[in-house]
Amino acid sequence: MGQSEYIIIEAEEDGVHVIGLTRGTDTKFHHSEKLDAGEVMIAQFTEHTSAMKIRGKAKIHSAHGTVQSKK
Repeated sequence: MGQSEYIIIEAEEDGVHVIGLTRGTDTKFHHSEKLDAGEVMIAQFTEHTSAMKIRGKAKIHSAHGTVQSKK
């Protein structure tokens, strides 16, 4: 796999959950992080991570723009 895309998750409240989902025929949760207000996480899609689920109020920045998740 070439260069993988990075995203930046900026928590706007305490308890924002970032959950990594696996690639393959059976999609499963494989990693979870909890962020509090003001914390920032830089994440990368990899050969193991095909998707991320973000639960809670946060801004998600990527090469495609910024998305606001809601509570």
